[in-house]
Amino acid sequence: MCDSHSGVILISHWNVIMLAGLNFATLLLSVAVCQGSQYKDINSETVSVDQGSTYGSLWPLPQQVSLSEVSFKLSSSSFRVVDAEGSSAGPSCNILQNAYRRYYEYLFGNARKTGHFKRKAARSELSELQVSITSGDSDCDGYPGATSDESYELTVDQPYAILKAPKVWGALRGLETFSQLVYEDEYGAKSINSSKIVDFPRFQHRGILLDTSRHFLPIKVILANLEAMAMNKFNVFHWHIVDDPSFPYLSRTFPQLSQMGAYHPYTHVYTPDDVKMIIEFARLRGIRVVPEFDTPGHTQSWGKGQKDLLTPCYSGPTPSGTFGPVNPILDTTYDFMNLLFKEVSEVFPDAYVHLGGDEVDFECWKSNPDITKFMEQHSFGEDYSKLETFYIQKLLDIVTSTQKGYMIWQEVYDNGVKLKPDTLIHVWKGNQQQYQNEMAKITLSGYKTFLSSPWYLNRISCGQDWTSLYRADPHNFTGTDDQKKLVIGGEACMWGEYVDSTNLMPRMWPRASAVGERLWSAKDVTDVNDAYSRLSKHRCRMVE
Repeated sequence: MCDSHSGVILISHWNVIMLAGLNFATLLLSVAVCQGSQYKDINSETVSVDQGSTYGSLWPLPQQVSLSEVSFKLSSSSFRVVDAEGSSAGPSCNILQNAYRRYYEYLFGNARKTGHFKRKAARSELSELQVSITSGDSDCDGYPGATSDESYELTVDQPYAILKAPKVWGALRGLETFSQLVYEDEYGAKSINSSKIVDFPRFQHRGILLDTSRHFLPIKVILANLEAMAMNKFNVFHWHIVDDPSFPYLSRTFPQLSQMGAYHPYTHVYTPDDVKMIIEFARLRGIRVVPEFDTPGHTQSWGKGQKDLLTPCYSGPTPSGTFGPVNPILDTTYDFMNLLFKEVSEVFPDAYVHLGGDEVDFECWKSNPDITKFMEQHSFGEDYSKLETFYIQKLLDIVTSTQKGYMIWQEVYDNGVKLKPDTLIHVWKGNQQQYQNEMAKITLSGYKTFLSSPWYLNRISCGQDWTSLYRADPHNFTGTDDQKKLVIGGEACMWGEYVDSTNLMPRMWPRASAVGERLWSAKDVTDVNDAYSRLSKHRCRMVE
């Protein structure tokens, strides 16, 4: 998944807890300062002085936007967000009620009047945003899923604005757009222009991957990232929760995994309550939480708490004292995996789990005499990819029995493992030509796929690199329209070799915003100058 997974961790894992009270929002660095117009050299291109976009600070750009010069005032004492008459979601819909409060505070801070009567809106003021869920089943009590409807229509006019959406997920996206239409003058007075917006995502899967194994990430960092994801209309949190360096997931079934495998068994773990809270925080923002438990490689931390799970490596005829990937020849391995993934399927409500399957080093397997004997018995010859396939196939059967779908890194497909038709294949390897060829190959085979290769945000360079992220497109490969329909989207990834709680947010945002617009907005939204104008303002809004 990362070209340098063996990279040295520069910052001690004992120092990853942030100083109390540190405000992540103030760390959001990059594109521009928040006032004035600037010349910027972007990847050797000169972006003209920011004259302002026709679309203000909308990000990601909606599918259809019509803005008028007619403006209305918004007053904290008179404006409110309410359920529209006839909406299928009412006062008991905590997703929307929570969102109404959240976006009011985004707009007005803590400006609610207390101890006074509500003032009647003046003629030039907008008094209400009425939210109407139009389908019979609002999804208020559910979780967002792979096929959730995020479409919405927003009309801003007097006497009130109207937000219509078939499901609550679209209403959440529409509330974000409404908040982005609001601007203020030099005296702090809020205004919004008459507008008509019809919007929906171009791709269904718009993800952010966080790695919590190489450096433990405190919960507050994960929640801050989820907030930023909602501001950019991302809808999948791919939680790469465990890996070689540490096992911070506290399993009820196998508590010894984190007891022995976490950096610290009490301070550097995610308890069941922590996980539940993160999933609910994400749900309230229309974000899925997809966990990744990567095997058979990337499992060194697993072996500390689970005896005989990993393969003993040999130096000549004797054990070397080191261990390799999961031992695929023992029945106890599959007994363990069956119980672990049964728990995972119950803890994480999403319909999918990511199973990894990448970067399996065969050297340890090759050195082990028991593995060699097993290979001979199964007529695998010296092709260790067949042994990997043997393991993965049994694991896929285990996960299928839990009624979960699965995502896998591309190596599993490349090695010829038999996959279910609904398998999602995650492309991460190679340069532009290589990943485009891989996308073409996978979709020609009839599988759905999503892209991360150009969006490894842990890779940094001098100056601004968001334009290269912005230009990458999951559909840019040679294939038929039917093949393109099998591309469900992409993910921006932040691997943790050199990233912890002190630098994750400024490294992630607003660079990930470029990926967000590519995955949400129409294919022809490619004007870098217009994007720069909007992204500069959007970045300031996130900081605020």
